[in-house]
Amino acid sequence: MSAKNGQTAPSEQESRDVAEAARETEWTAPSFVRELFLGNFRLDLIHPYPQQSPEDKKRTDDYIAKLRPIIERADSDEIDRTGELPPELVQDLREVGAFGLKIPQEYGGIGLSQVGYGRTVGMVTSKDGNLTALLSAHQSIGVPQPLKLFGTPEQKKKYLPRIAKGAISAFALTEDGVGSDPAALATTATPTEDGSAFIINGEKLWCTNGTLAELLVVMARTPDKIKNGKPIPQITAFIVDTKAPGVTIQRRCRFMGLKALQNAVITFENVRVPREDILWGEGKGLKLALVTLNTGRLTLPMSAAYGAKAAVEVARKWAAERVQWGQAVGKHDEVAQMLGGMAADTFGLEAMAEMSSALADQAQNDIRLEAAIAKLWTSEVGWRIIDDLMQIRGGRGYETADSLKARGEKPIAVERMMRDFRINRIFEGTSEIMHLFIAREAVDTHLSVAGDMIKPDISMGTKLAAMAKAGVWYAGWLPKRFVGGGQLPGSYSEFGPLAGHVRYIERTSRKLAREMFYAMGKHQAKLERKGKLLARFVDIGAELYAMSCACVRAQSLLKEAHGKDAQRLADVFCRRSRLRIRDLFAAIHKNADEATYRLAMDVLKGKYAWLEDGAISAWPAEGGEPKSPGAGAAGTTDKRANISDTRVATQVGAGG
Repeated sequence: MSAKNGQTAPSEQESRDVAEAARETEWTAPSFVRELFLGNFRLDLIHPYPQQSPEDKKRTDDYIAKLRPIIERADSDEIDRTGELPPELVQDLREVGAFGLKIPQEYGGIGLSQVGYGRTVGMVTSKDGNLTALLSAHQSIGVPQPLKLFGTPEQKKKYLPRIAKGAISAFALTEDGVGSDPAALATTATPTEDGSAFIINGEKLWCTNGTLAELLVVMARTPDKIKNGKPIPQITAFIVDTKAPGVTIQRRCRFMGLKALQNAVITFENVRVPREDILWGEGKGLKLALVTLNTGRLTLPMSAAYGAKAAVEVARKWAAERVQWGQAVGKHDEVAQMLGGMAADTFGLEAMAEMSSALADQAQNDIRLEAAIAKLWTSEVGWRIIDDLMQIRGGRGYETADSLKARGEKPIAVERMMRDFRINRIFEGTSEIMHLFIAREAVDTHLSVAGDMIKPDISMGTKLAAMAKAGVWYAGWLPKRFVGGGQLPGSYSEFGPLAGHVRYIERTSRKLAREMFYAMGKHQAKLERKGKLLARFVDIGAELYAMSCACVRAQSLLKEAHGKDAQRLADVFCRRSRLRIRDLFAAIHKNADEATYRLAMDVLKGKYAWLEDGAISAWPAEGGEPKSPGAGAAGTTDKRANISDTRVATQVGAGG
């Protein structure tokens, strides 16, 4: 099979090798979530709840006070209606330093911490997701973050002051044929004869901010390395000025929500980039993307939390104001259940989002799992909150703000909130891809211990030796997964009424570890293709992390004005989370996964196309056969996805 530009499409193994090589393979610092998956409840890693330093909090509060009036003046309905960001609004953002929020003050930036940045962007989100996309795509996955992490002193001096003054940036990785497979990258960067520069050729899709950007991070394929006679693809990150000859904005992409998203298709035709504009080094592009996203994807959780805050306010006020059958609709049990759940989940959302950002600021832990789970869980729960808001508002939620205003009603744009929020389950890694990424990291210890035991095409003698070695390790590990502090009635008593939930987390983390061990033993090498099973393990871990964050945050607020309220919110959140965990554990052993998968394979073959009889086809007649799976935003494949494939490209998703 051929790829674009005559490039041969990589095999599954080649794709996996490239993605796996980009992984951070070492765990040099502790991780609360990783320990949860191993059955170790390391409460000390997140408790006491990490707080912003007084000076960082003051800097953040002062800056938000300066930015807030600008955001409040924005006419979000007009932005949605026209699909454009007013130039004067973008200029106002430049003048208050909104494009340099995390850039150190020495380079002219605001110098906010990750928590401060999250609080700031969260405030923006509560007003308009288009403005969040503008600011976060620039600062989370655009030039500033990788430049801060991997730039040379010369690069920082050259670019950071320019960015802090308002030079907008974008990230260019995704291509038409590269949705989830970085090995298929077709954009090339060929060194000049003297080696002083590279010539970039190719086309990039879904570059958020691409229509406004002055600077880009461009991922391109540099010459392969040869190892043991085998070519090893090298993907390299370059800083590219959009004014360079050969850079062309081909078109702007339009979407269901975020109508003013400045997203572009960009082509590169013989674009000369000096060698000194390589970020980090040749062949380190994919690893750079992954490391950058460890903190970069933390914007989405904070945005989800503040979007949920806005949703709760609308739901609360409407549910109290709207009267049906003689009483406020919020007093009817089904609506009350939604409203209480929204409030409890919003508390959990903010707790997880802020905790994950605070851990990033501490720079003591490996947060790759915390960031990934925060992105996955908050986008899924946030979507549930927005959906409940729509249901509570009813027809007025589905009606546009302009239509409501024309009828003399309050122009509350719930339908716009829903359209804008939906991308969060796709941006920077679809939920399905995040499940794979997290599962790969969560079972890393088991894969390392099992070694040759689960590898295909290994001799029986080698497997037996591996089994003996693994047996020794598990003989010491497994018994400890049955006994722990969560079984002692008086343990974690400092959490007061929440102590029972904390004990539950400890017990359940050990149960999760045991279940993962049993699954490894049962499925061995086939486990990596049991995507739905692995997703359940990940979702259980996510709920446990959320419960942990909620309890620790509530405990930290106990002496504050709303301390008792926080405990109540955390309690209801944990009660509901425990029910979800119960159902996930039950589905591990009793499910319809195999039957559904076999059916899906026949659906792919067209065996059930008769189901579509009578419907007018939505597939354009002139379009012919669908493009190769994987070219789309969701990064689906026609085989069961493999946890060894970290799917780097789709982790960036529509954001790049």
